[in-house]
Parts: sequence; C-alpha cells; structure tokens
Amino acid sequence: MAKKKRSVPGINSSSTADIAFMLLIFFLITTSMDTDRGLARRLPPPPENEQHDDIILKERNILQVKLNKEDQLMVNGEVGFDIKQLKDKAKEFIANPNNDENMPEKHKKTLPFFGDVMITEKHVISVQNDVGTSYDIYLQVQNELVAAYNELRNELAQSQFGKSFAECSDDEKEAIIDYYPQKISEAEPKKYGGK
Repeated sequence: MAKKKRSVPGINSSSTADIAFMLLIFFLITTSMDTDRGLARRLPPPPENEQHDDIILKERNILQVKLNKEDQLMVNGEVGFDIKQLKDKAKEFIANPNNDENMPEKHKKTLPFFGDVMITEKHVISVQNDVGTSYDIYLQVQNELVAAYNELRNELAQSQFGKSFAECSDDEKEAIIDYYPQKISEAEPKKYGGK
C-alpha cells in the first residue's frame, strides 16, 4: 500500500487584519513617546485695568545677561563671562546677602513662616540673545538661571524648615517662592551687526 501524502492545512487568514489592528492599538497605548521639553515659565496674570503705566526699574535691580551670535556671554557689561559662574552670580544678585547698593533694593515684607523679612522682590534678570545664538547655549543660560532660584529656595527651606524645598508643604513652598520670586525677563532677540 502506497503512503498517502499528508496535506498541510491552510492558515485561515481572515482574522489576520483584526489581530494586526489590535496589536497596533496595544503598542500605541503602551509605549511612551518622547515629547519635546520646553522652558517652564509662569506668565503674569492679565492686567485688571487697561491702563498701561510705564514701569520704571532702577538699574541696580536689573541683571543684564546677553548672548551674541558667537555664543559669548556678557553679564552686566562684563564681556567673556564664563557660563559656569552664571549661577553663582545670579544667586548673589537675587539674594543680595550684604545689602550691596549696586545690587537689588531690599524691601520689608511680612511672609508666613518668616515674619518680617527684607527681600529683593523688585529684581529682574533680563536675558537677551542675538538671532544667531545657538539653542544649546541659550538653554544652558536658562538652566543656570533657574538652578540659581532652585538652590536659593532649597537653602532657605533647609535653614527654615530643616527639609528640602520639594519636601515642603504647599503653604511652605508658597512662602519660599514669595521670598525668592522667579523674575526672568526675555527681551526680543536682536541682530548685533554682521549680516
């Protein structure tokens, strides 16, 4: 007797499209996508009245940070400033620990948990860059300035509450933020000479 060849049954492909669609949905839902990260900035609330009073800032209350198209940093007229020193310069400017008359004015303010304190709430860090400034150096400058505020707030939390800023309650955080309000102003990029 001759052996019969066994035939391999065919694969039913009628539901293959359904399975592929379900797998696609599964992977879209479970995978995370890289998202672009931006700079966290809190915009001021809209003005309650429509009057636009000119705000006059004293020169001592402004820390000018400028970047040119060669990615060189200038801080308060000092050309060739090293970006590694920017955080310490900003911390000194924001806190004005010695009440230097060339740094921001200190004003008395009553804050919860702190009582009456002298703070530099009128300070502003003005950042201006050239249109040719690289995005990398621009982000480095922003990171250094934000790090200055973060370190000051952390140091204040440690000295006042004995814990880091992140561990503080919402009320404690709000008081610390009032003590060191983040004031970074960005001027419109300019083109300094050249083509």
